[in-house]
Amino acid sequence: MLTVRELNDKQEMLDQISVIQELYPSLTLEEYGNELDFMLPLNYGQVAVFEDETCVGISGYWLGSKLWCGKYLELDNIIVVEKARSAGVGQLIFDFLQKKASEANCNFMSLDSYTQNFKAHKFFYNNEFSPKGFHFIKFLNPDKVR
Repeated sequence: MLTVRELNDKQEMLDQISVIQELYPSLTLEEYGNELDFMLPLNYGQVAVFEDETCVGISGYWLGSKLWCGKYLELDNIIVVEKARSAGVGQLIFDFLQKKASEANCNFMSLDSYTQNFKAHKFFYNNEFSPKGFHFIKFLNPDKVR
């Protein structure tokens, strides 16, 4: 049986590093801990899907506010382990975070996706996400970007 729950502290997040490493295989426990130390005080959180006691999917999220849109929830690094893909794990994450965004009175949800990630795009479209602009970046330390 699949269950979704928030990871409530840094240790719970660190315990799921193997799932994060499916997307970022070179990420070390120390680097992950340092990133969490920076992000957690800035309204960062994580939700995870468990099959029994094994994590099979995880997503970070940010709660924020901007002048142009007000309050929003941004999904960050939606990761489903390979053996659990196409089993509804991503949908559980999306549904959980949509409810969280509604309860937090957010005006919208957002996410970034690489242009070549076509399978994910289909999933996002099916969940009523649509591209509304470009996300421009300028690398300052390209060797540090995973």
